[in-house]
Amino acid sequence: MDDVDYYELLGVSRDASTAEIKSAYRALAKVLHPDAGGTSGTFRMLTTAYETLSRPDRRAAYDSATPDPAPVARGRRRMFRDEPAWVPPACRVAPSALPWWHLTKHQPRIGYVRTPGHAPAALALAAVCVLAVPPLVAPFPTFLVVVWLALAAAAAAAAVRLAREYAAAVRGHRAALAEFGERTVFGVADHEPAGERLTADLLRRYLAPLPGARVFHGLSRPGSVFADVEHAVLCGNRLVLIESKLWLPGHYEFDDDAAIWRNDHPFRGGETTLPATVEAFTDLLPGVEIRGALILYPNRRGPLTTDDTPALGVSPVDPDTFVHTFGAWLAGDCGHVDHHTLRALRARVVTTSDAA
Repeated sequence: MDDVDYYELLGVSRDASTAEIKSAYRALAKVLHPDAGGTSGTFRMLTTAYETLSRPDRRAAYDSATPDPAPVARGRRRMFRDEPAWVPPACRVAPSALPWWHLTKHQPRIGYVRTPGHAPAALALAAVCVLAVPPLVAPFPTFLVVVWLALAAAAAAAAVRLAREYAAAVRGHRAALAEFGERTVFGVADHEPAGERLTADLLRRYLAPLPGARVFHGLSRPGSVFADVEHAVLCGNRLVLIESKLWLPGHYEFDDDAAIWRNDHPFRGGETTLPATVEAFTDLLPGVEIRGALILYPNRRGPLTTDDTPALGVSPVDPDTFVHTFGAWLAGDCGHVDHHTLRALRARVVTTSDAA
């Protein structure tokens, strides 16, 4: 493998960021994996290249041993997309400033199956009791007795049906509780590049405390065997799929086709697959509200802002905006966990170790 240039193999420049290297590896792995028709030798070489260039210490050793075959011309400044030693700022929102944060304190009982509720059952029983009183206090004509019997039978049938639904929901909740337990995180977060680590910490700090939140790391899209989705959060019937990017400072927004613009110009420094991912999961999970969040961090000093207007179900957001907008959206349905959706998402967790 001494004659193989890892940068050329991955199709990236020698000053590519860790995020770009990872994105290139994922794209190539989909077509070079033995299950997709590639050879084991080529895939092993690709994996070695990725493991070398995605680790700063290994990459530095590789770069020192294999100088750039096309060095920068004398007098020309070399541009780095990532500023050395720069650490993007984490989310700075004070939890107490979030209008929904009180929901994390009470920890109400979470149901895996929605029950009919107490109000409909109480009304049905009250109707039965009320309809049972008149014949006991006064005689009625025959036709009124017939009407009364029909109403009483309908009220009794409704009460029995609600009681059966409630009992079935209780059994379903107990079965789901035995299957999933109290577990709230599925999969293992990737700590490289820094954006994924920051997002994983953000989810742990702000969204995981919601009583109905279930956090996922490393989900595969339908039809894929790779970890195409970095993170996801499920609350009740709402699901947000998340990608993290370290991009140049500036102002980012989507056009109607979800093409990325930076400072009013088309952005060529990165891309996202979130719109297609949201569409794929919408087909997989009919009836579930699904949104995508592209969380952006600056890869060097300078302000980074976003217009969070969604396009094709995806919004570009900075960390603070994500916590405010998506946190409020998920908190609106955080008292319930749908066990069918949870089971379907758990089956797509690729980052195994404890992803059972």
